[in-house]
Amino acid sequence: MKEFLDYQIFRIGKITLEVNQVLLLIVFAVAIKYLLAFIKKIIYGNKKLDGSKKYTIYALVKYIIYILAIIGCFDIIGINISIFLAGSAALLVGIGLGLQNLFSDFISGIILLVDRTIKIDDIIEVNGMVCKVKEINLRTTTVLTRDQRNIILPNTELTKNHLVNWTHTDELARFDIKIGIGYGADIDLAMQIMENVAQRDSKVSIDEKPFCRLEDFGDSAVIVAVYFWTPDIFAVENTKSRIRQEIFKWFKSGGIDIPYPQRVMHLREHKED
Repeated sequence: MKEFLDYQIFRIGKITLEVNQVLLLIVFAVAIKYLLAFIKKIIYGNKKLDGSKKYTIYALVKYIIYILAIIGCFDIIGINISIFLAGSAALLVGIGLGLQNLFSDFISGIILLVDRTIKIDDIIEVNGMVCKVKEINLRTTTVLTRDQRNIILPNTELTKNHLVNWTHTDELARFDIKIGIGYGADIDLAMQIMENVAQRDSKVSIDEKPFCRLEDFGDSAVIVAVYFWTPDIFAVENTKSRIRQEIFKWFKSGGIDIPYPQRVMHLREHKED
């Protein structure tokens, strides 16, 4: 039995891999798996923490354990990691220069997890794209767009670029719908209709009352905007569509005209001598 456990699978220089080391690595990997499952159960079972905090704490603990596990695997195989790092300093510098973007993503991932400016289920806008955060990893972040596409972003995209977090401090956000109304229409009636329609929509907040503003005088219409608050930020375009549709119906029944741009052309007759 001892001969079997001490059997040398292969040898590279002073580094050897024996059967007992392979078995120990397997046991070590299984132990790490169960340890992570146990830690996850404790963290996610804590009712004092919200979902995003649980995810952040578990992610940080998981990556720390992974780093310690890699060091432990080197020790089991018999590799002195300090000597390895010292002897490979020049190589590591070269690799670092070649993989600096990758390292930047890792650092950005740690910043996102610790700083918590972006959390799971936050609605963010980056590079003109509105999306929901589904997963934050060390190198990448997975987001879901409004058309149900999963996009994987490098973490540096979120830390270096201008970013809007719609749900960072408040679940409510204000939006507006602008409509052009004919100059001969009853503006007060139009505003009342727009406010009532917005207020009746199921996705509009009842805590903040919608209101209208006369925004501008256009070439062929008076521009009126209705402002409303909603917690349904991710699907706000659907809410806007419903409100526009209802406003159009009420305007049509109330005789309120929505004009379109017109051009008047004057044709001059040219008489030949």
